[in-house]
Amino acid sequence: MQLELMRFSSGNDSTLGIMSEKFTNGDRKFICFTLEDEARTQKVFGKTRIPSGSYPINLRKVGGFHGRYSTKFPSMHKGMLWLQDVPGFEFILIHIGNDDKNTEGCILVGDTCEQNITKRGFVGTSTNAYKRIYPPIAAALEVGRRVTLSIIDFD
Repeated sequence: MQLELMRFSSGNDSTLGIMSEKFTNGDRKFICFTLEDEARTQKVFGKTRIPSGSYPINLRKVGGFHGRYSTKFPSMHKGMLWLQDVPGFEFILIHIGNDDKNTEGCILVGDTCEQNITKRGFVGTSTNAYKRIYPPIAAALEVGRRVTLSIIDFD
């Protein structure tokens, strides 16, 4: 499974993107909007988006997020969606949240978004988006399929 995140707007506090599934024939299917921290030339812990590139995703079955999501989503949670091999970063997850205050380098998902040019960026109905996108990704990982996320900067 190949996922793609196209970053389209960088603001002072956040980066907005669109996540899609990319198929072998080159077609794409919209999955959700995303929000990350802003771009920085010098990394500031918990306030900097990860570099563009392609990253494998695995399930992280330990940690605070895993515990909370196991309780919040007991029937679907198999582990956190965890980006691997991100240079200079650890424990980059795909999770629920609405603005840059809800992430420390992770990728937030939502069904709606609001611009980040004149105000803080925002993704809305994040829980609904997560509940929709998580099951097929986790299922692919559980049966041993390779899942990657390619991040492309258009901003």
